[in-house]
Amino acid sequence: MDGEAFGSPGIAPTWSSSDKDFVTTALGNSRLWVTIGHGIINEIYWPSTGWPQFRDIGFYLLGAERWIDLKRVSRYTLSKPKPHLPLLTIVHDGEDYRLDIEVLPDPSRDTLLLRYDLSGPYRLAIIAAPHLGASGAANSASVEGNSLHASVLGQAVCIAASVAMKDMSAGFVGASDGWQDLQRHGRLTYAFQRASHGNVALTASFAEPRGVIAVGFAPAPTGARLLAVSSIAQGYDSIRATFLDRWQRWGGHLDLPAPSAALSEIAQTSATVLKTHEDRMFAGGIVASMSTPWGNTTDALGGYHLVWPRDAAMAAFAFLAAGEPHSARGILAHLIAAQQPDGHWAQNYFPNGNPYWTGVQLDETAFPVLLAAKGHEAGTPAPDGVPDMARRAVAWMARLGPASDQDRWEENPGISAFTVAVVIAALVAAEPWLEGAARDYALDLADDWNERVEEWCYVTGTPMAGELGVAGYYVRLAPPESDGGLAGRVELRNREGETILADCLVAMDFSWLVRLGLRQADDPRIRDTIKVADRVLRVETPSGAVYRRYNDDGYGEYDDGRPYDGNGVGRAWPLLTGERGHLALQGGEDPLEYLRTISRCASPGGLLPEQVWDAPAIPERGLFPGRPSGSAMPLVWAHAEFLKLLIARRDGRPVELLESVRRRYAEGPRRARFTRWRNEIPVRTLGPGRTLLIEDRRPFTLHLGFDGWQDVEEIEAAALPFGLFGVTIDPGRRAGHTTLEFTRRYGDRWEGRDHAVALAAEPAATTLVHRG
Repeated sequence: MDGEAFGSPGIAPTWSSSDKDFVTTALGNSRLWVTIGHGIINEIYWPSTGWPQFRDIGFYLLGAERWIDLKRVSRYTLSKPKPHLPLLTIVHDGEDYRLDIEVLPDPSRDTLLLRYDLSGPYRLAIIAAPHLGASGAANSASVEGNSLHASVLGQAVCIAASVAMKDMSAGFVGASDGWQDLQRHGRLTYAFQRASHGNVALTASFAEPRGVIAVGFAPAPTGARLLAVSSIAQGYDSIRATFLDRWQRWGGHLDLPAPSAALSEIAQTSATVLKTHEDRMFAGGIVASMSTPWGNTTDALGGYHLVWPRDAAMAAFAFLAAGEPHSARGILAHLIAAQQPDGHWAQNYFPNGNPYWTGVQLDETAFPVLLAAKGHEAGTPAPDGVPDMARRAVAWMARLGPASDQDRWEENPGISAFTVAVVIAALVAAEPWLEGAARDYALDLADDWNERVEEWCYVTGTPMAGELGVAGYYVRLAPPESDGGLAGRVELRNREGETILADCLVAMDFSWLVRLGLRQADDPRIRDTIKVADRVLRVETPSGAVYRRYNDDGYGEYDDGRPYDGNGVGRAWPLLTGERGHLALQGGEDPLEYLRTISRCASPGGLLPEQVWDAPAIPERGLFPGRPSGSAMPLVWAHAEFLKLLIARRDGRPVELLESVRRRYAEGPRRARFTRWRNEIPVRTLGPGRTLLIEDRRPFTLHLGFDGWQDVEEIEAAALPFGLFGVTIDPGRRAGHTTLEFTRRYGDRWEGRDHAVALAAEPAATTLVHRG
């Protein structure tokens, strides 16, 4: 069997499980990232964090009487020299064997080194599943001397070793791969030299009980072999010393509190996780996770190894808080380069800037501005391009807000308490880069929207409020006016089209009103909403109290443990425990227990998951209460949230709380000069002393009248900053009237509907005082 492997090329295998134990990379020229799960090598990413090239490399023990699949046995431990040194040792320990494997990315080459030491009556074997290219469906594999190869156009991998390799074979997954060989024959018998244009697997055993395995990547097979062999030739110990020295120099200066040894370890691990998720081919690009949620059930191209501007900014804020401004500056520079010409950012994108999902989330345009403003307040040098970035971002937010096509959970349109809070803060924070009329408009727009948050996102007197004994609460979001606003229903996107009344849908999103300084923690409305969240979203687990995204969420495993398949049951998110901890901190409590809860949700390798299982244990599916589910792990956002809460506990305030925003709203919402009417935010009643500004995104003529279309007149809209147009109706013009009616004409075309605004009676004498 020294020819072509048998079997159909088949379809691409699904990605490995998102249940990761560890992620590592080297600091240096290397463009290689490695994930470890179940005691084996999971995905290997190269030459960017957005491109997984390996499904896994499994470890097997071959004996005279039996063979052992170490992943299936799952008796292993993990260790590393220090929490901030991501040099992982995996130890598989059985009754008659012990296998130590140290996982070392070469800082100078695109090579992964695996040093192994095996004791017992066995020989080590590997079965590797390369997944080169976009899908891995057209890979070709071959045996070349003492090395294994796989390639697809422009991408190649070579597996070499410091010892003689035996039982070498190149086969097709599911037909002639090494696992099929072991299952059928109880030993490795295949010796196929080639497997062309399919989903391939590489198999080999090693003649010696100790040695070094090298996995090299390059655009062509000769280059991949050169890198693998040269890493071996340089010497493992030399490469290991360089790896540790660079990580030690990076992590040694981090400024992290240590309230306990356990929390200190998770803090150092969290900072390292953030750094390991940074791209080096496209510097500053931080992917959300080097995993694919429920990866055993999907072949999704993107997974979470994409840049979400929101998640990237969260990581940058954590870096700033931890005393690592250089990394934060790199993230901001990357975001500046990825900004779209119209001022917004793609929903997510590959680290090279190519969009993946193209939805619009307004908060993702606001966060880079907040990040730049944080650096400005701290006096740190800003990347070139910040002023232009901020001006274009503000223009986009001013034109499109306050409603967003998607909320932060990427599911529904409307006005979200989270999104509008972030946008308001960004409008204020952008002041250093705005001038004249643009500056005045942005600040007044922030004041207007801040005054009206409760109009859009707060409800009172609902059945839920009565049941929970509160006057009211902030909701997750108000649907668009066309869907009824707060009186409408929200589609639960992960629950097969079910809907829920908007005024019954709650989330932790309101917490950012407090975190960013728009509302105070002792505001009765905030306190009432905390009560609601603790009753509706909080789930008690053995790890502690963890919170769900919103009631009736469907993003998570089904109750029987089946993986999420587009529908399911939403589970608890450790990062939301961090948001609840920030609320506690700002309310004068010690958030220590929230930090402990998050830390107890971590994997054995210290990784924080997107979600934890929050129902009775299902051991056969690996699901245990308070422990990581099959969702993404590690989640950069979760690690960033933990770090930020830990440091906020020391500093007494959230890292995202900007002085400019805190000062502006320290005494509560400011009275805006203008109350803005837009299609998305109509004004039903205009208060006394208020000036109405009717706005649109294109020129128009306002056709208006009062008290049932009396005193009809027409006014041409004036140009406003940021490409907007508007007509003002000041108190003098409305005096003595009770209603305003209007419609608009765009050139020769009427909009086709009338609008009405009730005009509150003016007091006998009115004095308007504006702060600022």
